[in-house]
Amino acid sequence: MDVQSYMPVQPGVGMEENFLSLDDILLSQERLPCRTETTFPRLGFLEKSSDTRDIPEGSKMEMPLWLAKGLYERKRRVLSVELPKVYREGWRTVFSADPTVVDLHKMGPYYYGLGSQLLHFQNPENPEIAQAVLQTFIGRFRRTMDSAQNAYNEDTSALVEPLDSLERALFRVGQGGLNAFQRWETGSASRLTASSLVLNYRKRKITDLQD
Repeated sequence: MDVQSYMPVQPGVGMEENFLSLDDILLSQERLPCRTETTFPRLGFLEKSSDTRDIPEGSKMEMPLWLAKGLYERKRRVLSVELPKVYREGWRTVFSADPTVVDLHKMGPYYYGLGSQLLHFQNPENPEIAQAVLQTFIGRFRRTMDSAQNAYNEDTSALVEPLDSLERALFRVGQGGLNAFQRWETGSASRLTASSLVLNYRKRKITDLQD
């Protein structure tokens, strides 16, 4: 019997998070440039470049996403979060011109996820960031799926390399669909199976009838 030691859990959508997802756990470790808006007493040891006991107001440092979200408050200004360079106006212009030429994985493996999480922090550029992330996804989606559907029994490492983690997941889905179709077309598939959505619908229908 084929038993998986780990059943993959899908990451959250948009600003939501799923803490059972390995992708979301790794995303929460992404570091953000921050500026302290108040003194952090007895936390000077966190700043390696300083020998002071406290972290003074106005200090610039990098924090993981999970810590920045935990400390950030809209009413009481404890810290402010600066935009990573890939979300600033200069890079947004590049993405708007041709998003397919950018190596998203090199710029940050969680471009879409981190961009969505940045909307938790008050920033006048939030509408532009949200639009840039959405349009980048739309602009790259067709090419990603075309690549997945036209790469059968060949090395796909060069196709996958520049993709963000979300795009890589979509690429794997596309490859899975292509391989399943090829097996069915050649008669090597034993039988067609219903999708999980259909199976779940049938289960709910049976349960409703029993009730």
